Amino acid sequence: MRAEGWGWRYATRRAWAVRDLDLQIDPGERVLLLGPSGSGKSTLLTGLAGLLDPSADGSGQQRGRLLLDGVPARGARAEGVRAGTARSGLLLQDPLAQTVLARCGDDVAFGLENHGVPVPDIWPRVAEALRGVGFGYPLDHSTSALSGGERQRLALAGVLALRPGLLLLDEPTAMLDPDGARALREQVRRVLEVTGATCVLVEHRVRSWLDLVDRVAVLDPAGGVSADGTPEEVFGPAGTGSVGARLAAAGVWVPGWEPRRPPAARQDPGGEVLLRARGLAVGLPGRRHPGTAPVVREVDLSVAAGTARCLLGPNGSGKSTLLRALGGLVPPRGGTLTATPALADGVGPQPHRWRPRELVRRIGTVFQEPQHQFVATTVEEELAVGPRRTGLTGPPLRDRVAELLERLRLTGLAAANPFTLSGGEQRRLSVATALATRPRVLVLDEPTFGQDSRTWTELVDLLADLLDEGAAVVAATHDEALVTALGSQPLRLRDGAPQLPDPVLAGDLR
Repeated sequence: MRAEGWGWRYATRRAWAVRDLDLQIDPGERVLLLGPSGSGKSTLLTGLAGLLDPSADGSGQQRGRLLLDGVPARGARAEGVRAGTARSGLLLQDPLAQTVLARCGDDVAFGLENHGVPVPDIWPRVAEALRGVGFGYPLDHSTSALSGGERQRLALAGVLALRPGLLLLDEPTAMLDPDGARALREQVRRVLEVTGATCVLVEHRVRSWLDLVDRVAVLDPAGGVSADGTPEEVFGPAGTGSVGARLAAAGVWVPGWEPRRPPAARQDPGGEVLLRARGLAVGLPGRRHPGTAPVVREVDLSVAAGTARCLLGPNGSGKSTLLRALGGLVPPRGGTLTATPALADGVGPQPHRWRPRELVRRIGTVFQEPQHQFVATTVEEELAVGPRRTGLTGPPLRDRVAELLERLRLTGLAAANPFTLSGGEQRRLSVATALATRPRVLVLDEPTFGQDSRTWTELVDLLADLLDEGAAVVAATHDEALVTALGSQPLRLRDGAPQLPDPVLAGDLR
């Protein structure tokens, strides 16, 4: 791979996502690609996969050249498809965008069929790829029933089944539980050892990947590369003025450098309870048939003002499903979920029966896939949607939007289309949209996904401020550092049920 003064600007953006990039990667190298949030890492991977087309009307503008084996990357991709081979394989940052068919086996087979792989070879390669990523469902399992982490494994299987010469991984473990992340790293290691493929990897949390990569390249948001060398050359020694210190100051998760963490939020089990679940059972949306078992069951949970509750557990344990119920988005399948008078404030006690205008004032929800909640054409307008629904207008509305833009480092993107933001920027925007109506309960699904160390700290600071103001935070996460920073009382789920009784509810009942 060779970039020669390469840059890319999306059609709806004034700023270049990547610019003035000169970089060469030799066959067989394993490169960790770093840079602060918004520095263009995902754009570069997308370009290497041949998915950026400057000739398409309204797509974007390109400068310089991006080559694979001396051929423009988009042309190399087309040549590979015609030859029945994959020159490159890209695991996207958002696994939902890589899910195309209704059944898991068909989804993995899709790429092989498009590359003209002989039919007798397709299903053995599908089965091999699914085994390799530890995917535990049958071939006919519905893709719509998968959690975000399970989708990530399925998407990786689809990429590995192609046996690409260039493996492009965009935050492959961000949505995985610790065991799943370890299994995925080992699978990537085995694939690289067996095939000798080149690998370019984007990851914010780099420590666990260092023994797999032999080179680190850091993109500079201002253009070009700010550091390039072995992990030892780039990251150490971590003394004042060293490369590692400079990268840490820019937001890169340098091993041995930790972000500044806010003090843990106060835990007050005797505080004002806002939401209370007793024997709660929840199913997937659209699956209300009496014979369909609920995904989550037997949940006793109390959410009190000024406290954070983190939902922990392996992929597929029901965290996101439980959050949908707590957010008032799906009805319970059993048990009860009750909003106390302190939260209901004059409306009924069942959140799923509230009208949208009533809901957004009381409970704000941040989905696992940020783009699912975007409805406007600019970042600034997106932040104004919720407050307008509550009746806020004029200068107070403008002031609230400006405050959130500044706080979450989105001011320079106010006029950008939300769908052109990086994954980390989209995550911050989704949190900001939920905060814009100032709800008393904030429900978040993987809130720190895709953040560099600076934006991680800013997000956690913001959540800590909300707790100090008396709001309640409920978050599904695999980020143990977030649990510690928020002083959260965790609720661990496994196979759809809590592993231990809830201590806050027990105190409440006493």
